[in-house]
Amino acid sequence: MEISKQEIEQRILDLIELCHNSAVKVTPQRIEIFREISQADDHPDAEKILQRLRIKMPTLSLDTVYRTLWMLNDLGVINTMGATREKTRFDANLKQHHHFICNECGLTADFYSNELDTLKLPETLNEMGLIKQTKVEVRGICTACNLKKQKTE
Repeated sequence: MEISKQEIEQRILDLIELCHNSAVKVTPQRIEIFREISQADDHPDAEKILQRLRIKMPTLSLDTVYRTLWMLNDLGVINTMGATREKTRFDANLKQHHHFICNECGLTADFYSNELDTLKLPETLNEMGLIKQTKVEVRGICTACNLKKQKTE
């Protein structure tokens, strides 16, 4: 699902306001890193973000990307996602949604499902603690990897 430029800009304005209210400095690097996550539909990891921003910001370091991602996570404007291929991925889409993850290439894509959103959870979860959010990760082989596999068989 493509994210509109208007929604991306609104996310950035919300971030700037939150930073001001939280006494967090707003820097061009932080804004561009957040913009990259907000417009990406592939839930990039830190290395991918750095790679995409290097042309625009040649002095940006991987350390700055990581520190910014964890700061954004602490502010609650992005979420981390389950470890895929030993890398943490980041997601600025805070709307209720779920993920398809390719076991071959690591592709991670959003999908929406009213049925999964209203899934009745087992009573035993109440014993574990207070549930605040549920997300479903569907794992399999994406269309591109499946086609590649079929060609080599």
